[in-house]
Amino acid sequence: MVKNKLKEIRMREYMLSSKEFCEILKIPESTYSKIEANKQQGNIETILRISKALNRKVEDIWYLD
Repeated sequence: MVKNKLKEIRMREYMLSSKEFCEILKIPESTYSKIEANKQQGNIETILRISKALNRKVEDIWYLD
């Protein structure tokens, strides 16, 4: 299963609410909350957009569990 570290990154490095974080990432909050909770993986465009906005490699955010 593919999981992500978005909540950890958001809370530890940015200290923002999910709504504020979505504004930075430029994605809808409903989409973000599903991705953060690992209920939806997101399409490749969204994944790349998130990693670019956070200035990180995809594999630094998503991992196989």
